[in-house]
Amino acid sequence: MNFRFLIESAQAGNLQSIQAILEMYKPLLTKESLLNGNLDEDLYQELCLTLLDCIRLFCI
Repeated sequence: MNFRFLIESAQAGNLQSIQAILEMYKPLLTKESLLNGNLDEDLYQELCLTLLDCIRLFCI
């Protein structure tokens, strides 16, 4: 499955595609959610929501 198809499918509401994108970016989201070496769960959740907004607004 290529990235373009994943984005288009996620924008159409396909939950499996949304989950696949979130899993793809999980390492980056986790890395950027570290504060003083500890995972900040609230920050992680906010970054996930931001990613979902980006998926929704992305234009191909």
